[in-house]
Amino acid sequence: MTVGKLSHANDKATYSSDKYDSRDVERLFKDDALVECYLTWRLFVVEDALKMIDESFQWRKEYTVNDLTENSIPRWTFETGAVYLHGYDKEGHKLFWFKVKLHVKDPKTILDKKKYVAFWLERYAKREPGTPLTVVFDMSESGISNIDMDFVKYIISCFKVYYPKFLCKISFLFVTAAWKIVKTWLGPEAISKLKFVSKSDIQTYISPEHLPPQMGGMDQFKYSYPPLPDDDFQSPICENGPIVSEDESEAKEAESECRDSLESSFNTEHGIRLKKVQVLSLTNSGDSKGARRPLTTFKGTLLHVSPSEELSFGSRDTERKCLVILHNVTKNHVAFKVRTTAPEKYRVKPSSSSCETGANVDIVVSLHGGYQASPQDRFLVMAAEMEANVSAGSLDLAQFWKEVPKAKIMEHRLRCHILESPKSILSNLSDTSLGTPTTDTQDLHMTVSGQTLRLACFQH
Repeated sequence: MTVGKLSHANDKATYSSDKYDSRDVERLFKDDALVECYLTWRLFVVEDALKMIDESFQWRKEYTVNDLTENSIPRWTFETGAVYLHGYDKEGHKLFWFKVKLHVKDPKTILDKKKYVAFWLERYAKREPGTPLTVVFDMSESGISNIDMDFVKYIISCFKVYYPKFLCKISFLFVTAAWKIVKTWLGPEAISKLKFVSKSDIQTYISPEHLPPQMGGMDQFKYSYPPLPDDDFQSPICENGPIVSEDESEAKEAESECRDSLESSFNTEHGIRLKKVQVLSLTNSGDSKGARRPLTTFKGTLLHVSPSEELSFGSRDTERKCLVILHNVTKNHVAFKVRTTAPEKYRVKPSSSSCETGANVDIVVSLHGGYQASPQDRFLVMAAEMEANVSAGSLDLAQFWKEVPKAKIMEHRLRCHILESPKSILSNLSDTSLGTPTTDTQDLHMTVSGQTLRLACFQH
């Protein structure tokens, strides 16, 4: 049931009082997934869900969460390296690191530090909505006596109350005996999502390549600011070598090695006309034959990207190739390029080119050699609108990416989903009891509860 069909719709203005940011209220009445998370976390008790929404929305307004930017928070908070996103766990969940020893208890700076945490969470929520996080409380070199427990409690509250989308799937990894204290702050639902680990068994959840040496890992990452740390997206490989780089000298070399890629055919007006032919030949060629076609679409400001969230790869030969479809929704050419966190694994064709107004471009992403896809692998689609007088030649594209302002670049991330093998599927089916209830009852419960919650919001 949509908000417009509710009988108490006229009371919405009352709910959008000065207590809340109106943008949060609008989102609540449009985002079914958000409503679902509040209800799920409060076991479908509407009154409890309303209390959670009230507390969460008041916090968002108090901390101006919708307006937090890198420039609105003191620089020193970023320079400490106490909180950052880096690496993945074995299930492909992003790691959210809290270096407890770097937090110094100081009442004068606590508000800035709390906003700093909110900035990271909100940034991640906008960039990868609905994607779970694994939070690592690194309490090494921190005894109970020098841990700012009030600040740790605030961080726990962020996931317990303020970000139910993360809380539905989140895991915590504690590396100290502080577990006994922390778990007293949480209900049974949250405790079930926590993992208490030591240095000796943390690799059960996180592979060595994503752990620092002090935890027995091989990751040599060292935090520094600026810029903000992010996934290490790199240029993938094309059929015969590296793709066109932003570096002009590398671009000249790449052009000779990748003459069959689309970017080498845009130097003149004739080249731009050839683009239509090449895009069509790519769509109907052997390159895309057998590639998994996307079923969902992300509607961006410059490009519609299909699929919306995931590329699905499997172990069988027919599951080693995926199709990404870009559709230009602007009035000008749009330059695009694709990067990945695992450039040695994947071949992407075309990996850098431009798309005409209203046109589609099919991008084939295939696994290279004997490599297998991993849930930790990510792809980044970058796009920027080109002015009418800008040539789409490969060297011009390289220069264009050097000069385009960051604020004008659209970015969309895709993660990898690993398909189950037929043997695993059959095994799961055999383990399923015939007496197991279907999800129909659960779905009905969800729908009724969601409608009740919205109605209660109007009456609140």
